[in-house]
Amino acid sequence: MLAVAGCLALAACSGDAAGPPTATSSAGASRGPSSAGSSAAPSAPSSAGPVAGAPVVVLDPGHNGGNAAHRAEIGRPVPDGRGGTKPCNTTGTATDAGYSEHAFNFDVAQRTERVLEAAGVRVVLTRPNDVGVGPCVDVRGTAGQRADAAAVVAIHADGAAPSGSGFHVALASPPLNPAQAGQARALGTALHDALRGAGFHDSTYLGERGISSRPDLAGLNFATRPAALVECANMRNPAEAAVVSSADGRQRYAAALAAGILAYLRHP
Repeated sequence: MLAVAGCLALAACSGDAAGPPTATSSAGASRGPSSAGSSAAPSAPSSAGPVAGAPVVVLDPGHNGGNAAHRAEIGRPVPDGRGGTKPCNTTGTATDAGYSEHAFNFDVAQRTERVLEAAGVRVVLTRPNDVGVGPCVDVRGTAGQRADAAAVVAIHADGAAPSGSGFHVALASPPLNPAQAGQARALGTALHDALRGAGFHDSTYLGERGISSRPDLAGLNFATRPAALVECANMRNPAEAAVVSSADGRQRYAAALAAGILAYLRHP
């Protein structure tokens, strides 16, 4: 993983979790242990062979483990990229059994990182561990340009009504710059197609054919590099909660995300 001054990151769109807070440390602390089950060997992406030029990819595991213990800090208003404000960050959601979104996001990001690095991609994670606070969504939004990234992917899981299921890819809309208008769409399509190819289905409750165009995600609004946010599953849906809570399920998501990113890098 590349070292980057300060802690980078993107926007979050899930609701607050009801689970207990995690231990807290500085968001710039050294990277801690991987989440449970994250030592599994990376799955090979569908496109074989290394990527030319060692491009940089920013992976943003949404939220953070210390957010719940610092609600005043993460609740302060910051710019939203469209002339308004929104809270610095949120705690994220969780399964009914208490498996937190922030832990899922970080574990999947680490797994995706390993697959990408095996293909010759240089990876920047927006936070070094799952015990920090923030960073804020406006800071997350400029992660790609600070790292000179070819692509930025924010990794999340949703907390919707239990009847809803499936993934969706969020894109900034209306676009604020050329990258949001063109390349981000291509990145979002590549991620969508890879997730579908891995056996996951489009969201039944949000977006159109797995794509959600949104003006309210600061991390996407600030991006001047191709950026997309993936809500991998609905953690409140019992069947999907079982998948995201398993190491095998998280590996499937990571392999699909890596395949989509690699497909985009080879054909931007």
